Amino acid sequence: MKRTITGALLLLASVALIGAQVKPLSDEALIRAAKAEGKVVVYSITSRIANAAKEFEKLYGIKVEASNLKDGELIEKVSKEVKGGIQGADFVICQDSGRVYGQLIATGYLVNYVPPSMKGVIPAAYQNPLVFQHINKVFIFNDEKTPGPVIKNVWELTEPKWKGKVQFKDPRQEGVNFNFLTMITSPAWAAKLDKAYSDLYGRKLKLTTPNAGYEWIKMFFGNGLVLGNSDTTISENVGIKGQPETTLGLFVFSKKRFDATKNLTLKAMTEVQPFTGFLYPAFLQLTKNAKNVNAAKLFIEFLLTKEGFAPWAKDVGSYSSNPTIPVNEDDFPMSFWEPRLVPEDPKFIFENRAEVEEFVNNLQ
Repeated sequence: MKRTITGALLLLASVALIGAQVKPLSDEALIRAAKAEGKVVVYSITSRIANAAKEFEKLYGIKVEASNLKDGELIEKVSKEVKGGIQGADFVICQDSGRVYGQLIATGYLVNYVPPSMKGVIPAAYQNPLVFQHINKVFIFNDEKTPGPVIKNVWELTEPKWKGKVQFKDPRQEGVNFNFLTMITSPAWAAKLDKAYSDLYGRKLKLTTPNAGYEWIKMFFGNGLVLGNSDTTISENVGIKGQPETTLGLFVFSKKRFDATKNLTLKAMTEVQPFTGFLYPAFLQLTKNAKNVNAAKLFIEFLLTKEGFAPWAKDVGSYSSNPTIPVNEDDFPMSFWEPRLVPEDPKFIFENRAEVEEFVNNLQ
């Protein structure tokens, strides 16, 4: 992951360390300063921030004003507020790394801060920008009729037998899905897709597009791909019992938690070539004009502890950047998922996503 996160952002290190607000404080001094401020404002792409905020308030007596926003809304709001000198969030939990990189980090609107207590704990690859958690989306199928994996290679999803039976959230409604599509057009992943095609069919892929990544996207979308509005709905459509045929989707692994409560039967595939899904980060970043900067620092540190991450750790599909926090007992650790999933490279995504968006839009 180092090459995909830190490698792409090394040129921003000086920007991310600007400002007196990132000067390290001792634990005692930080707590006193944070309590003197009395509150902290956070914008988050995850609603579970509300539960973490309650525990933080109980522990420190510092009021938390938390707003849950979609990734695009958060990026636009922070950009407008910081650029306009408007007081808003003190820190953010944000995703969609390409846009965050280009619109918020490169512009200096966000400031990287790693709690001193976490510098020897969080892997260096996750420290700039500071990763809060990783989330995975994987190929998941309805295993009511077929207990074993239903595909072993992603090119199978372009075959007639899967026409109209695969679901994916419309990438125009969630940036991370477009980030995934962008990443598989990168030279490294296009080469892997090219090899996977040859391995499956015993012949070389004939290109009608720039590379194997674009070719797979074209054939994947062209095979009756069902584009949904939410991963929740897709998981229900795929997992509901009693379906005449086996269906599958590419959606967040965390939706498996609803198997019992929603009468679903979902099973993730973990050995699909050359990838079984994708992985994306959520970052913790101070805003450049943070007012309650010490309270923000303290809350960031809290979120990186076992207690602070508890609202996310209770389910599968959520992985703290702090490796000492165990994953759900029904899940696999990051060391298992990383080699099987397509990661994000923020710089590559920022520089190439517009081209992929245009390509996908022209497929419709």
